[in-house]
Amino acid sequence: MDVQAGALYRYFATKQDLLTAMAERMMDGVADAAEAREADWSERLATLARAMRAALLSRRDGARVFAGTHSTGANILGFADTVVGVMRTAGFPDDDAARALYAMANFTVGHTLEEQAALQPGSGGPADPGHLADAVAAGTYPHLKASLPTLTSTDFTRLFEFGLDLLIEGLRARR
Repeated sequence: MDVQAGALYRYFATKQDLLTAMAERMMDGVADAAEAREADWSERLATLARAMRAALLSRRDGARVFAGTHSTGANILGFADTVVGVMRTAGFPDDDAARALYAMANFTVGHTLEEQAALQPGSGGPADPGHLADAVAAGTYPHLKASLPTLTSTDFTRLFEFGLDLLIEGLRARR
């Protein structure tokens, strides 16, 4: 908007209103990711989750801005409606379709929040693998030590896809 931070409050009554508007803007066009009607429900859900993650990653601290906004704007409601519609069309009952929306959105936001935080300099996260390796080495954590290469990995796409697959397979089993 090309203004000083304080001047933003001429446009937004509160900080929460500003964050909500930012979250709404980030989600512009994300629901369009499900356009491929020939794909089955699980592919469409995965595509929507990936599009949401990409939208959050497109802005510095995007997941932090998005988390907890509970926007009722057209972009976010359109995304939510699309996800619930995918699930209902697949035969999920209305309540499970809504719960699937929450599970997918909460997983995506949570993963992306951790991803963005871990990549911040000085976070002690996977971007600084020595920090975790030192802490594990200083204690008796044989299982963590065996898993350290994965725990310190910065391949967040692989981690996201693993979790997304677990979510979808759980929904598939429930269906």
